[in-house]
Amino acid sequence: MSMRRALCIAAVALAFIVVVMGAYVRLSDAGLGCPDWPFCYGKPAPAEIADSHALAKAWKEMGHRYLAGTLGILILVLWSLQRSVLASVIVLVVVVQATLGAWTVTMLLKPAIVTAHLIGGMTTLGLLAWVALAQWPHVPASEMRALRIPAIVALLVVGIQIVFGGWVSANYAALACPELPRCPGPMDYANAFHVVRELGQTAQGELLSLNALRAIHWTHRLFANVALVAVLFAAFRAWRLERRLAMVIALIVLLQFSLGVANVAFGLPLSLAAAHNGGAAALLLSLVVLNFFVFRGLRPTW
Repeated sequence: MSMRRALCIAAVALAFIVVVMGAYVRLSDAGLGCPDWPFCYGKPAPAEIADSHALAKAWKEMGHRYLAGTLGILILVLWSLQRSVLASVIVLVVVVQATLGAWTVTMLLKPAIVTAHLIGGMTTLGLLAWVALAQWPHVPASEMRALRIPAIVALLVVGIQIVFGGWVSANYAALACPELPRCPGPMDYANAFHVVRELGQTAQGELLSLNALRAIHWTHRLFANVALVAVLFAAFRAWRLERRLAMVIALIVLLQFSLGVANVAFGLPLSLAAAHNGGAAALLLSLVVLNFFVFRGLRPTW
């Protein structure tokens, strides 16, 4: 295996870990474990924190930062080996992502910044997967082009659903609808999706109501059905041409949907919530693979 190929695989794996770790930090309420950036209380590692819970949160936050920093260095190494347009785009995304990471802390978890940070992480993961796939020799497979519309629609729909999920998490709205399958009660969509505001507040500075949180949660839950149908349809269309990939995509989306339901049913336990974020990243990766084969018109020789 060539060094470039190995580095690409390592970058994709590390990007996946960083995305899941970021979700774990946020879900365990450790996003402000270190109130400054890039250090923690002015030091490169948490120290002199008497409260053990605060110290644990600080280590979670700094662990995530060091993993993300390692990923950034790895991406720069890849760029130095292959200075393509896509590699340069990934470097630019990483720079923006680092800026968003700093703003997440300095702007006190503003929902728009937190959600944008998640989008940046998922974008980095998807682009790295595309670069990694291009490292293997391929042979033409023009019949895959018939799947272009279902594949890109599924990827776009899942991307939108990830944004909705990020908005739910950034606003701590995951428990706003504790019932299944419905979500009874009034909903305030106007304040729910107002982007420029502080955490827990409306744009006017008032307390964000349960009705707004309910609207955020319910929108994510409803759109999950759209994503499920779109992805299963793409997998169905791919079944005749690439059965293994189609089966993987179908299994991941069904597992992800089940994890979403389980999070509501069991009151958002940390393990299930983190797994749900990991499932979103895995689903994104599977659809990037499908779209690579479709739009490059290629199939790997392995």
